[in-house]
Amino acid sequence: MKTDADTTVAELRQMIAAFIRERDWEQFHDPKNLSMAIATEAAELMEHFRWAKNSESRDLLQDPVRKREVAEEIADILAFLLSFANTADLDLSSGLQAKMNKNARKYPPDEYQGRY
Repeated sequence: MKTDADTTVAELRQMIAAFIRERDWEQFHDPKNLSMAIATEAAELMEHFRWAKNSESRDLLQDPVRKREVAEEIADILAFLLSFANTADLDLSSGLQAKMNKNARKYPPDEYQGRY
């Protein structure tokens, strides 16, 4: 199994596109449905931490079963995000870089070090 260290975003996008194409699901993968799917899966991720105190949230991931379940929710979010990027023809890497550059200007380290 490949890891983050040896997989490109392009490879992930191709994998998701092939999976969707093989099932003829492109017809369902429009921006509205995909944005809702991302939000739904994010809510499922949040369910794993509901009612946990902030300090407990890291401890929950020490349980191998819980960690596997959380990893599956993250994978669902990523799959729908990649599908959205494919459908909308968005470049994730350049989009993230542009957003991080904007955030760096908005939140300079000397003003925001250690605080929100």
